[in-house]
Amino acid sequence: MKLNIAYPETGAQKTFELDDEKAIARIVDKRISQDFDGGLLGDNYSGYIFRITGGCDKQGFPMKQGILVNSRVKLLLTRGEVGYQAWRGRGGERNRKSVRGCIVGSDISVLSMIIVKKGTQEIEGVTDISRPRRLGPKRASNIRKLFDLDKDDDVRKFVIRREEKGHSKAPKIQRLVTPVSRQRRRQKRAALKARFEGAKDQRDAYYATITSRRQTAKLRAKAKAVRQAVAASKKN
Repeated sequence: MKLNIAYPETGAQKTFELDDEKAIARIVDKRISQDFDGGLLGDNYSGYIFRITGGCDKQGFPMKQGILVNSRVKLLLTRGEVGYQAWRGRGGERNRKSVRGCIVGSDISVLSMIIVKKGTQEIEGVTDISRPRRLGPKRASNIRKLFDLDKDDDVRKFVIRREEKGHSKAPKIQRLVTPVSRQRRRQKRAALKARFEGAKDQRDAYYATITSRRQTAKLRAKAKAVRQAVAASKKN
């Protein structure tokens, strides 16, 4: 069995080979999102606390949360779910796909986990190195959260830039509220309100025209009936 260990604090992850059958037997029947002591895997991981995040078997079928079995099952899945790639199929349709349960079995080939608590010994390539994120956050709220900014602070001064081919590049900040965006929103709302009011005036004018035409038609019909009555009286 292979162990894919990731450490979110350093951004590093590495795959290790676990050949100890007794250690593998200790983690069998554990579930996704369950924490366990790293000492079950060996003395090298003593003091660590790991959390299982997923895995797959030798045929490549992934483990799926919420399925309380340690074997393979067939389920109706929609696009984008675990076990059904988002680019396959059509929108809205469901297909029956094979996935594994969330319980670790003896036939799992790769088991993914993250480090919740670091132990005393360093894990080579995971805890002794740092791999910072190449790109910073783009959304304005995430930038405020990263730098602990207030609502009145200018987010554009804290965006993370990167050097590339002699010049710096920065992402376009998403969901950024500026005076220009507020003005544009006011203009859109004013245009929408003017359109509603114009439609209301046109509707009133239309109904007024219909009413006047009906009244004119009634008067014409009444005048015609009077003329016919006069002509009939003259013949008699």
